[in-house]
Amino acid sequence: MAIDRHEDIPAHVAVIGAGTMGAGIAQVFAAAGSRVSWIDADGDALEAGRGRIAKSLAKLVEKGRLEQDDADSALGLLEPATDLKAAQGADLAIEAVTEDEAVKKGIFAALDGLIADGGLITSNTSSIPIQRLAEATGRPGSVIGMHFMNPVPLMALVEVVEADGTDADTTARVVAIAEALGKTPVVVADAPGFVANRVLMPMINEAVRALDEGVAGADGIDTVMKLGMAHPMGPLALADLIGLDVCVAIMDVLEQGFGGAYAPSPLLRTKVEAGELGRKTGKGFYDYA
Repeated sequence: MAIDRHEDIPAHVAVIGAGTMGAGIAQVFAAAGSRVSWIDADGDALEAGRGRIAKSLAKLVEKGRLEQDDADSALGLLEPATDLKAAQGADLAIEAVTEDEAVKKGIFAALDGLIADGGLITSNTSSIPIQRLAEATGRPGSVIGMHFMNPVPLMALVEVVEADGTDADTTARVVAIAEALGKTPVVVADAPGFVANRVLMPMINEAVRALDEGVAGADGIDTVMKLGMAHPMGPLALADLIGLDVCVAIMDVLEQGFGGAYAPSPLLRTKVEAGELGRKTGKGFYDYA
């Protein structure tokens, strides 16, 4: 049985990136009835990601939030591919690869010649200026940020990031898409870190500094923030969930934009250099083995 797709949901969406965010974005669009060209150069990552999506859909069915037929249909709408040419003719492209500006620009330049006329090119970047990515294309008015939160299927917020050259129609279309997905879009300016990470990452960074200075242990710091500030997750556990490498990359962008007060904690860099990136490697501020 086909999913009843809302008129604001694009028929063909290309999602580039098979990591946690890319998989989550691919899932929500497939569950909304889009044909999803899900692209990553690493075929093994796509296969592993499809397994995670299947488990996520199964949990939603178990909780009564999704019908089994719709879960099956969503999986059928996923089209994994290792060649970016699979984005040919897409109405909407969402880039969700590593926080590396050069890599993202290369993808944007390629997508410019692939997606449909009138199609939109968006990025799920956590902090890299959208304007700089738009400059890699010949259609800057159709480029915008679409920053989902992790885990994508459960979190309501989407930051819609307008660059200086973004057309008003592009913003309106992406806001409508986000709302049709059941998300809450918030339009923000193209400033370093946007809103979410400009506020969140310095808090995480300060928690790491407190840990490094011996003010309290990781569990103590997280407990203070959970019980004292009503946060659902402590900042160090959240950093592990996000990925410590991603935290460093975002803090680097904030430091470039706002100065040395936003420099990543030395302990944060040390952990990244040691390959302790959080949950995805089994060790960060906590052990996950």
